[in-house]
Amino acid sequence: MSRMYIDGDLARFFRKDITTVDMELYDGRRFDGLEPRRLFPLTGLEKYIALLDADGAERGIIRDLNTLSKKDREIITDCLAEYYLIPKVAKIYGCREKFGLLTIEANTDKGDVSIVIRNISHSIKLMYNTRVLLRDTNDNRYEIPDLTKLDKKSRSEIDPFL
Repeated sequence: MSRMYIDGDLARFFRKDITTVDMELYDGRRFDGLEPRRLFPLTGLEKYIALLDADGAERGIIRDLNTLSKKDREIITDCLAEYYLIPKVAKIYGCREKFGLLTIEANTDKGDVSIVIRNISHSIKLMYNTRVLLRDTNDNRYEIPDLTKLDKKSRSEIDPFL
């Protein structure tokens, strides 16, 4: 079976629930309960979005969200935002390392958290010199969208671990 690529004028989307959509193609075919997932979740935030059915089978790929109508783009973006919910770190109160674990006390857009990291070299990723992705021991993810926008104290706390 060949891949079906979805461009803006090929389909319409309808929000089914918090992370799924229904897709209606303009040739009349309909696919219900599709889950949008990024093929490149760290770097391809708006490109190559797979649409998976309940069995995990790929039903289509949106090459670029910007080709969709504003309404359809919002529907897909909202589903992705719910699925890839990643708290954004706004301030770092402190970092301490003990017994091979790094604990970062921070404030995020979802509240104050303690981020416990076991393997610094695998769980802290600096991307594009300003974006930082963190993964804790429970596989929760956090993001510092732009290091340059952190206050001076926060930068001094996190810099030794980057």
